[in-house]
Formats: sequence, C-alpha cells, structure tokens
Amino acid sequence: MNTPAFRICLIVLAAAFTAAFVAVCIPPFIENPDVVGAFAAGFVNPYSSGYVLDIFFTWTVLAAWIAYETKTQRTRHGWVALVLGVVPGVAVGFAVYLLLRLQQVRRG
Repeated sequence: MNTPAFRICLIVLAAAFTAAFVAVCIPPFIENPDVVGAFAAGFVNPYSSGYVLDIFFTWTVLAAWIAYETKTQRTRHGWVALVLGVVPGVAVGFAVYLLLRLQQVRRG
C-alpha cells in the first residue's frame, strides 16, 4: 500500500468509526446523559468487560507510544490523539496519531 492510499484508508476508517459511534451511542446518551453509567455499561458481562479492558489497555499503549515518540522523534500534538481516543474512541485516536506522525515524518 502506498502512502496516499494509507492516508485515505486511515481517514475512511476513522470517519466510519465516528459515524458508527454517533449512531449507536449518542441517542441513548441523550436520553440518559450519565457519563459514569455509560462507561460502566461496558462491564455488563464478562465478554463486554474483556473488550472494554482491551480498549483501555490499547489506549494506554497508545499513550506510552505517543509519550515515547514525543521525546525520541519530536512528534507533536499527540495529545489530540489521546483526547480523540477517549471520545469517540481509540480507533479514531490511533488513526489520527498515525496521520499526524506520517505528516511529521515526511517533513523530516
């Protein structure tokens, strides 16, 4: 896959996840705007708990990678990816970080 195709793939995947997140999560959140309850709902059974733990740890790995590359590669604006990793989700935060990193690596 070449770089332009990779960029398009990341943008499409981030946009698709954001659209799915909005369609699935926003209507019930509007009905009951309980942030703590919304996070706790991820732990309703062992299977969803496993997926939620995977998401939390994936975000933590992304945070460690961003912190590392901030020091070693001088990448900037990684905090944006971490915020987007919380809402709408790690899929978007990770894609945004890769896009930021790709742009900064290309500049030299």
